[in-house]
Formats: sequence, C-alpha cells, structure tokens
Amino acid sequence: MNLINGLPAHVLLVHVVVVLIPLTALALVTAAIWPRAARRLGPLLPLLALVALASVPLTTHAGEWLERHVGDDALVRRHTELGDGLLPWALGLFVLAALVWWAGRKAQAQEPRKDGGMRWSALPVRIVVGVLSTAVAVGAVVDVYRIGDSGAKAAWHDAYSKTATGSQDGS
Repeated sequence: MNLINGLPAHVLLVHVVVVLIPLTALALVTAAIWPRAARRLGPLLPLLALVALASVPLTTHAGEWLERHVGDDALVRRHTELGDGLLPWALGLFVLAALVWWAGRKAQAQEPRKDGGMRWSALPVRIVVGVLSTAVAVGAVVDVYRIGDSGAKAAWHDAYSKTATGSQDGS
C-alpha cells in the first residue's frame, strides 16, 4: 500500500500514528496510575496499543516508498532515521498496556481486603508499572513530536513563500 487515492500513503497514515501513539500513551499512564480507569478501559487499552503498534510499520513502510520517490535531501534522511526509532516505543506501549490490563483483571478477580485497601505487595508493583508506563509514554510522545517536526521541515522547507503572493481580498 503505497498510494491511497493518488496520494502517497505515508502522508495519510502518519495521521493515524500522530493520533494513536499519544492517545495510547495517555490511556496507559491513566490506567497504570488509576486502577478504576484500568478496569473501565478493560481490553480497549491493549487493543488501542495494538492498533497503534501495527500502524507504525505500515507508516514506516509507506514512508520508505515515498523516500525513494523524492529527491535526495538531508532533511528527508533525518526524518527517516528518526522514524525508524518509533517502533520500540510503540512496542513498549503495547507490552505495558497488556500488562496493566492483565494485572487489572487479576486484581479484580481476587477478593478485596476487608478494610478496602490493597495488599502491601501490590503497591510496589503498581508504583514500578506506573513509573515504567510514564517513562515509555513520555518517550513515545516525544519521539512522535521529533519525527513529526523533522517530517514537516522536510516537506515544507523551500515549499512556500514567506511573503504573501496574490490578492488578499479574494478577487
């Protein structure tokens, strides 16, 4: 899939990544820190992370096709290099989302303590998972930003005039 309705597929697929990776990151951190959110999200969390993960290689593949069809440019090469680094972040989001979902299901199946609190052993695990989830989420979102910024620079450098051309009044 290299073209969609005559446009390079990368130009369209990139929007899926730009939306799903940050959305997955936000959902993951929320679920990792707030158990009620994890229960409410249920299997939607790992499913969202799986779709985000699958969208990365599709977008990267379409981008590699596009790279071969544009002139040699240092900005395009930089964007391509950065884009190749997103897959590990997306994989980390998926693994942690599946872990948070699984742990939430397991905790829900266990009987709660009579005082309503959690077992002492569950708290350190939740803290570690919360810290890991936050670190991976921040890393993924920052990487998406850096990749998108480099892609915008590659696409738009020398592609517009800094001064307006034509009439401003629409006539």
